[in-house]
Amino acid sequence: MTTNMDQAPQRKQIRFYSAANLDELQRAVGLSPRERHVIEVVSQVLPFKVNNHVVESLIDWAKVPEDPVFQMTFPQEGMLRPAHFARMSAAVQGGQRENIRRVADSIRQELNPHPGGQLTDNQVALDGEIVPGVQHKYIETCLVFPSVSQTCHSYCSYCFRWAQFVGDADLRFATDKSMRYVEYLRQHREISDVLFTGGDPMFTPAAVLSRYIEPLLGSDFDHIQTIRIGSKSLSYWPYRFLTDSDADAMLGLFERVVRSGKHLSFMAHFTHGQELQPQVVADAIRRIRNTGAVIRTQAPLLRHVNDDAAVWIQKWKTEVRLGCVPYYMFVERDTGACNYFKVPLSRAAEIFQTAARGVSGLAATVRGPVMSTLPGKVMIEGVAEVAGRRVFVLSFLRARSADWCRRPFFAEYDPSACWLSDLRPAFPDTEFFYERELTEMQSERVLPRPVELDDVAPGVAMAQTA
Repeated sequence: MTTNMDQAPQRKQIRFYSAANLDELQRAVGLSPRERHVIEVVSQVLPFKVNNHVVESLIDWAKVPEDPVFQMTFPQEGMLRPAHFARMSAAVQGGQRENIRRVADSIRQELNPHPGGQLTDNQVALDGEIVPGVQHKYIETCLVFPSVSQTCHSYCSYCFRWAQFVGDADLRFATDKSMRYVEYLRQHREISDVLFTGGDPMFTPAAVLSRYIEPLLGSDFDHIQTIRIGSKSLSYWPYRFLTDSDADAMLGLFERVVRSGKHLSFMAHFTHGQELQPQVVADAIRRIRNTGAVIRTQAPLLRHVNDDAAVWIQKWKTEVRLGCVPYYMFVERDTGACNYFKVPLSRAAEIFQTAARGVSGLAATVRGPVMSTLPGKVMIEGVAEVAGRRVFVLSFLRARSADWCRRPFFAEYDPSACWLSDLRPAFPDTEFFYERELTEMQSERVLPRPVELDDVAPGVAMAQTA
């Protein structure tokens, strides 16, 4: 293998902290009575789990609560609306488990647990039956949620997939034991990219993840060109690739993917440059890159965490130096604790443009700010004046219809808008160009439709393979 390290770091045993063992966490870091109460309340609604690497190596406890990684991983009172926090606090103080569960469940339903049509518009069928754990929104790309991957090494407080982790089976999205996704992928030859996501696939033992990935390396899956793995493990547990008992086995799986002739893209989530500072992160990145995999990095723009162009400049520069490819700056999705983290689109565009000017062309691969919405990935190109009106200039990077991609459209400038649903067409008596077709798709439950490259305008086909 090509993955041997020059000098292996000392093996570290992972330890988790959650609301179930706050006494242990209290002894490790110290928490004020108010901080502890906030954790107890908010974690009844939104998932909370943090490991010892995050606690010991990523958080500067002298700067808590403002420390960005603390904000990313520990519950804050503002993550629930005041009325929700008050209801949940009263239930916790009452101490009745059934009432706590009932109140938490009712609040979750008000937090848009599955945004962007994940349960209503992205699911797929095979022989008339829903294929569990598969989402197919864009023509070439299919998402697979392995049932064994529905957890993470730590939970991001801003995660748009928080509903996967709260223990409610009605909110969870995962494959079943039959693994019917394999047959779905075999039959749908328009799919070139498969993204394994969750949760975090890197929480899964290598031998188990191999059973999900290796079937796709055979000759009957020659239409699948790229395997993607979405993961926060490089930040939250880099030892996964260094000293965990099956670290070599996981990297061996990566090598087998590359040797099969397919591209392996490791979609790493780095939200703040602070996560890149420990030497073990650089070591883990090197091991992954030595397998032939390419590491692409992405993160949402978050108030309290990274809503500063200087933070993104430093993060992108470090990623490039370590051999990673900056990929996306996302807009915080309209779910979960979004009211706490969201940044106005006008401010997001300003931060992105300022940050993009502060890095070399090697970081120009990054795209943003991007909203992952029901119709597709909408990029805020900027703010302009058109026909005497100040407008947002928008376009689709990816869309449910290939015809929509890279077509500029305009929204009325609204300095308080934070999501596509907050925007209105820039000109009177008009609608966004895609709205009518999207409505028809929803009424007919139309899945992504294959297109011949000769049938689409120049540039559209390229946008669809991004």
